Amino acid sequence: MVGPERPQFVLFGSSIVQFSFSNEGWGAILADLYARKADILLRGYSGWNSRRALQVLDQVFPKDAAVQPSLVIVYFGGNDSMRPHPSGLGPHVPLPEYIENMKKIALHLKSLSTKTRIIFLSSPPINEQQIRESLSRVLGDLGRSNESCRIYSEACLKLSQEMNVTAIDLWTVLQQRDDWLTACFTDGIHLSSEGSKIVVKEILKVLREAEWEPSLHWRSLPTEFSEDSSLYPVATDGKTTVNVSNSDMHRTLLWD
Repeated sequence: MVGPERPQFVLFGSSIVQFSFSNEGWGAILADLYARKADILLRGYSGWNSRRALQVLDQVFPKDAAVQPSLVIVYFGGNDSMRPHPSGLGPHVPLPEYIENMKKIALHLKSLSTKTRIIFLSSPPINEQQIRESLSRVLGDLGRSNESCRIYSEACLKLSQEMNVTAIDLWTVLQQRDDWLTACFTDGIHLSSEGSKIVVKEILKVLREAEWEPSLHWRSLPTEFSEDSSLYPVATDGKTTVNVSNSDMHRTLLWD
């Protein structure tokens, strides 16, 4: 642990989370926005489902940790929704068990601290044709369908409402873009930079509108070492310096 201590945001889930720092992903965008405000901790595990997540929940989120996360963003569901394999192997989790697993995850996270906030991401849609073209040679028939993603997405949203957990309906919001089938994925499943931008927009909307104390929106959190300094770049007047602690000059896309 390095200091000063910052709020911790944990991204917990399967490959949608693990790959979120690749291809200008949503995790990388959050890490940039919160660079001097909060630590974005990646706990993503490619291929995992909600059943596997439960097996390590206490290890990833120990209840006796000295510092508990301020925010946990959770995504499981896409792998769970895959068709059962005749061998009994594979990531499929029946819908009732998926719902129960997500309930247990929510209860565990709520027990960490009264200040730990939770956001569930529902299963995003998929491009079935792109999956066949990009992944079938290596992984065969994955048994994924957009319809099964919808079913698991709706189950996640319904559970979230029942448990008073904030949730983002990725299945719907990605498809609101006219060219979502071609723009939002790298391989039909995992998010491209364009898909990730939609995810970030929705997360920031939640954080901006949530009545959480303290607010976790990036513009509301204090900037670390934000005081003026004579060591900053000299301004055009030649007499003062420019405080660049909150500068966003490096960003090609500005965020609310």
